[in-house]
Amino acid sequence: MKLLRTIRLDTSDTFIFDPVAEPGEWAVSGAFAFWHRDPATLEGKARVAFRSGFLGLASLGWSTLVQIVEADEAERTQVVDLLARQLLTHFGAPDLAAARVAAEEEVAFAQSLCNQPIDTLIAVHRTSEDGEVREAFRTLRPREGAKPSRAFSFMEVEGEAEPGEEVDLIAMAGREHK
Repeated sequence: MKLLRTIRLDTSDTFIFDPVAEPGEWAVSGAFAFWHRDPATLEGKARVAFRSGFLGLASLGWSTLVQIVEADEAERTQVVDLLARQLLTHFGAPDLAAARVAAEEEVAFAQSLCNQPIDTLIAVHRTSEDGEVREAFRTLRPREGAKPSRAFSFMEVEGEAEPGEEVDLIAMAGREHK
């Protein structure tokens, strides 16, 4: 079977998330962490976590990317147990039985994202429209053939097109120097 683990390709997650997940943690989508919050009121790092974070289960920190990894039944059971304990301790589950049911559902959803080969990376983009949270997932995996040497040229992206956000780096750089 396959499950998700957090991965950190560079240090950017340490700047944009609080808390940040450690590389190699078991992970789930984590949208449930925002159930009792209005996404329109989120700001800063909480907004970034809502929009683009996967939840690392050990730290309850966020990661931009997760990696599909091989797992066995014992590891899946550990993931469900860990998430159930976190739901009970940190997210208001009424009891361990209810937390376990919710954890099973979250882990099953995470498994449903693992329909690509091992080592495929997955990114998420969350939006809130008319009170509903919508998640779009993209897969990134090495291109076939020789591996190029530049870090940002080796991935193919599959899934929905990235939302239209533009950043004017030149204008931002000008403001920094004034």
